[in-house]
Amino acid sequence: MNLGPSVRWALREGGSFAARALPRARSVAIERYLRGWEEHHLLSSADLAVVSFGKSGRTWLRVLLSRFYQQHYGLPADRLLEKDSLHRLNAAVPRVLFTHDNYLGDYMGEADPRARYAGHRVLLLVRHPADTAVSQFFQWKHRMKPRKKVINAYPQREVSLQDFVLGEAAGIPKVIRFMNGWAAAFDSFEHLLVVRYESLHSDTGGTLAKILAFIGEMPTSAELAECVRFASVESMRKLEDEKFFRDVGDRIEPRDQANRESYKVRRAKVGGYRDYFDDDTVERIDALVMGGLAPAYGYCGVPALAGIV
Repeated sequence: MNLGPSVRWALREGGSFAARALPRARSVAIERYLRGWEEHHLLSSADLAVVSFGKSGRTWLRVLLSRFYQQHYGLPADRLLEKDSLHRLNAAVPRVLFTHDNYLGDYMGEADPRARYAGHRVLLLVRHPADTAVSQFFQWKHRMKPRKKVINAYPQREVSLQDFVLGEAAGIPKVIRFMNGWAAAFDSFEHLLVVRYESLHSDTGGTLAKILAFIGEMPTSAELAECVRFASVESMRKLEDEKFFRDVGDRIEPRDQANRESYKVRRAKVGGYRDYFDDDTVERIDALVMGGLAPAYGYCGVPALAGIV
């Protein structure tokens, strides 16, 4: 699964050269294709694919799962699941690809997730589109690198939180399109677990137990309790301040320790989007979700489909 530093360097250099030498549209297409090729290679040897729209709780889930394997196999606490990182330390740990599913289609020429992930065990992590979009705004404003904004079609100039969240390019409509595309493909997957961020928030240990069972693990109550403790908001903020985790670059480090909105671990609040808008805007947001999102997820006034955690 490990491409090796030379191959990864060549891919990044190829994308960088395209960005410098070609018109923007062409360079973006090439870079997205190369990133898709890389993900396809990693997926081919992965035991599990964890798919989510950005800012749906992926880092939290990664730390929870990592803590289980750290305990279970006596692995270093500062090493996280990252492709085959823990698998190389102990072959019993699965190889896990964490992906936002935003490049594979460029390489494979397939818009349907059924084609991209056929034959793979997939965990789809979802979150209320409004909370996702608000969190993505702060990621974009404080943490996202300029080139990532370009290749993922995020705004290139300053926009307000409201315009970002309601906008087609990066806000709730984009999150809904992502979630609806997956909802349309649910029945075609042999091994798919859909996990709601809200379930992980309200019952972290119980939801993690279901996730680990899907992977084929049987955690003890003590292991689950330690996972919940280690990955609590307070603990993760402290670890982020300390730049505790190795081999993940600057992805779990604050951009500005004086600005809590610049942290990777920001608020971790369910329904927190309501704190940022007046009542009229909240009504617009709720109507947008109710009118556009597939009801399967349970965010539209009806229960989630059976089997969605």
